[in-house]
Amino acid sequence: MNLLGKSLTQLQSLLKSKEVTPSELTSYFTERSKRYNKDLNAYLTFADKEVSSSRGELAGIPLSIKDNFCTKGVKTTAASKVLENFIPPYDATVVTNLKNAGVSFFGKTNMDAWAHGSSTETSDFGPAKNPWSIERTPGGSSGGSASAVSAYLSPASIGSETAGSIRQPASWCGVIGLKPSYGRVSRYGVVAMGSSLDCPGPITSTVEDAALLLKIIAGKDKYDATTADIPVVDYQSFLQKKNTYTIGITDEYFVGVNNEVKQKVMESISVFERIGHKVKKIKLMAPKYAVSVYTIIQRAEVSSNLGRYTGIRFGKDRSFFGGEAKKRIMLGTYSLSHGYYDAYYKTAQKVRTLIIEDFKRVFNEVDVILSPTTPGTALRLGEFAKYPFFGEVMDILNEPAAVAGIPAISVPCGLDSQGLPVGLQIMGKYFDEKSVLNLAYQFEKETNFFDVIKNGFQNYH
Repeated sequence: MNLLGKSLTQLQSLLKSKEVTPSELTSYFTERSKRYNKDLNAYLTFADKEVSSSRGELAGIPLSIKDNFCTKGVKTTAASKVLENFIPPYDATVVTNLKNAGVSFFGKTNMDAWAHGSSTETSDFGPAKNPWSIERTPGGSSGGSASAVSAYLSPASIGSETAGSIRQPASWCGVIGLKPSYGRVSRYGVVAMGSSLDCPGPITSTVEDAALLLKIIAGKDKYDATTADIPVVDYQSFLQKKNTYTIGITDEYFVGVNNEVKQKVMESISVFERIGHKVKKIKLMAPKYAVSVYTIIQRAEVSSNLGRYTGIRFGKDRSFFGGEAKKRIMLGTYSLSHGYYDAYYKTAQKVRTLIIEDFKRVFNEVDVILSPTTPGTALRLGEFAKYPFFGEVMDILNEPAAVAGIPAISVPCGLDSQGLPVGLQIMGKYFDEKSVLNLAYQFEKETNFFDVIKNGFQNYH
């Protein structure tokens, strides 16, 4: 049977009808992954002995997961040599929830070390490659996960985002990436980067798969006090509703955007108008303010979170930190130090509140906001060295939603003249993932994402 490109829901049906067995499915993806990994470097570890449960909504389904999620008995490195040999004694809550649903994890995906970056080039184990062009970066920090899904080395993957690390690589690899609201999904067992920003989320090939995975991983967690005690919606069922939305478009999110990206996004906006949605011009704070806020707050939280890696309790000593981690520790420590705390960290928190209030104001006028996911398409490997703040430049359109904690999704909306995927971003109200997913689903049904995902799979048939 040809399994290439089958979605999670299609694989569920095949398992239920016994046209394929769980072991056959795991073998299929493990063998594909090992075959292509020498070119893509999407995986850091394979867990061949993982066995799925015979019970649960996703019984028998194999998935990959970013290597900053603790997996009991399976190496978790966060792509840093500090944790090169670390084997966690417990599972992250996201891992537990998925295992309870019957998932087996057969591979841990490559990432920027400690999730510090937007190209996967800060990984201590070599960069992941973009399946659309192995001379280009897949984005980051969840670049390995996006690369694996794009080449169908995994039917879906779990990534994490602090300021674009799911959406940006999803955009550059031509797949779907969902960042839930902050507090919608537990961070327990995820190697911390920016604690007030980190969000686990799915990277998939269909919107329905993203909705299905979110339903399983979302919810209140007693181990994470930042998770919200808000009922989890059946996101998958909500997709079937034919809702009409008022869509906000703001000029601020098109400043500095590549003309081809801009054109593809505007064509997508016309699709939404054609199928009955109302498009309204709005005005939001320029994304550059979110970049400044993120830079200060994230570095400050990094300096705190990486303080535990002394080489005494676990892992290697600090001499094994890479250059990017050292830079972020230094900047974060500086911004928290006496005499600078008020000028930098405290001011950044005040501006963060202004950004949150700005989104709340606009969401009184519209249901969702559309924009490009990134200013351009995937860059060549090594180009990140040209930018002192590469991540902030590449994630500039992602950081406002991250700083505010609102949900956002990236979906493909075509290819540029170089044959590289372009991403469309949909942002929604707090904990209104259902509307973001519903609108993305309508776009998928109308366009099939212009066959971007389908053609990406065919590159690795």
